[in-house]
Amino acid sequence: MEPVPYSPSSVDGTDALCSPAPETKRYKVRRPNGVELEVYAQGSGDLIVMLPSLGRGAQDLAEIADPLAHAGYRVLCPEPRGNGQSTGPLEGKTLHDWAEDIASVIEHDASGPAFIIGHAHGNWIARTLASDRPELVRALLLLAGSAGKVPAGDEGIPISHETRALIEVCGNMALSEATRLESLRKVFFAPGNDASVWLGGWNTELMTMQTLAQKRTPVDDFFAGGTAPILNLQAEYDVIAPARFANVLRDHLGERVTNKTIKNAAHALLPEQPEAVIREILTYLAAQTHHQP
Repeated sequence: MEPVPYSPSSVDGTDALCSPAPETKRYKVRRPNGVELEVYAQGSGDLIVMLPSLGRGAQDLAEIADPLAHAGYRVLCPEPRGNGQSTGPLEGKTLHDWAEDIASVIEHDASGPAFIIGHAHGNWIARTLASDRPELVRALLLLAGSAGKVPAGDEGIPISHETRALIEVCGNMALSEATRLESLRKVFFAPGNDASVWLGGWNTELMTMQTLAQKRTPVDDFFAGGTAPILNLQAEYDVIAPARFANVLRDHLGERVTNKTIKNAAHALLPEQPEAVIREILTYLAAQTHHQP
């Protein structure tokens, strides 16, 4: 099946986001090191692998997985180890360990190389994978991704200490919903958007271990994302990956980086503007597929 352009309406007028998508199948990938990864798979065609945000799971990606599969792609959403039915050691790991999990998923599927979509923290794992295993990656699609560096001469830091503290509040399920909702509104959602949709879905231990893995991994290990083409999809009101840092990747990596901005969205992005995100993804994928031999 050839990939088809995204249209907000199908031929019978039904919203494409609600159109029937290929059946979702669930299976496990077992690695020799004892890690078991739960994977949700849909569709057939060119391979897409999607990676969720910090401390969150594959369910976050379902709303865009359906239309991508419907458009003629094979879409895999692995649960991070330590979430859902994915299991394996979390202590002492780096982003390289998380990336190798995804490499195992691609190799198991045997339909790669893959387009890798990484949302927020998932963009760092995606770039680590592309740096470590470039043969497995066709292109990187980074959604609300923090570059990890700042513009030359800028004295800021990629994510401030205050913002990090608010992120930890969002994912601390021991705190009250009111406290967490206030932080969600400040750091993850644009003004007026419904932040309550992210009160659930957090895994506090996973968030802690992923944060430590990131801190153990030097930025230069993953910054370039190998040599893969990159779509850098930023959000207008993102305070974690703010607009003033949006050009860092392109300034360092050149024309292989395409920058786009989604209006009326912040770092959560996917529950805020799913149609706009899908449209940009499918437009980019169609262009990449067309130029690949």
